[in-house]
Amino acid sequence: MGSIVLTIMSIALRRAAERGHADHGWLDTWHTFSFSDYYDPRFMGFGALRVINEDFVAPGRGFPTHAHRDMEIITYVLQGALEHRDSLGTGSVIRPGEVQRMSAGSGVTHSEFNGSRDEPVHFLQIWLLPAKGGVAPGYEQKKFDFADRRGKLRLLASPGGKDGSLSINQDALVYGALVDGAEQVSFELPPKRNAWVHVAQGSVELNGKRLEAGDGAAISGERTLLLNGGQQAEVLLFELP
Repeated sequence: MGSIVLTIMSIALRRAAERGHADHGWLDTWHTFSFSDYYDPRFMGFGALRVINEDFVAPGRGFPTHAHRDMEIITYVLQGALEHRDSLGTGSVIRPGEVQRMSAGSGVTHSEFNGSRDEPVHFLQIWLLPAKGGVAPGYEQKKFDFADRRGKLRLLASPGGKDGSLSINQDALVYGALVDGAEQVSFELPPKRNAWVHVAQGSVELNGKRLEAGDGAAISGERTLLLNGGQQAEVLLFELP
């Protein structure tokens, strides 16, 4: 189930301020799990979920061309616009409401850049371990209407791209929800499955526990998850093997 050791409680919180952090000037980045120079053996991932990085990239700056392999990479933009180029010949711009999936597979190179002259770009980069290595690299990007996530979970990524979601090479489901005011969202976690909840923006209660922006929660053994008491909350929920 990953390297996080859960306590007797079935919901273990990962507070935003406890994450790894680096400020490179052009890049302000927070790491939920060990990444790059940040290493904590207690937080090496959770099941197939390996990386959740929250990145703020300054105007006119970005990540130069670099390589990946055997990773399902999901990019989720919260503010601004992120330009993407890769060795598959893909060129795109990702904006809020749009989600990108790049399967690195047998190997791919790409770059990410903030083309704005005055606005930073704020986004999440999420890595999932693939079920099988060495698959052909692939790319996909889709827009998910905010109305489809208002007070409910919208499937964003799944094996085979169910219900119009992005297709990923792992037995994992990624959902997005917007929760505000009296809205509430309930989710039934199947037996022998685990979940991770990440609050991208705002704040919300998860089964009575208050989560703020950047907070995460590792969930095991719970059947029903309830998100309510939201204050402009934008939430990602990962159902994992």
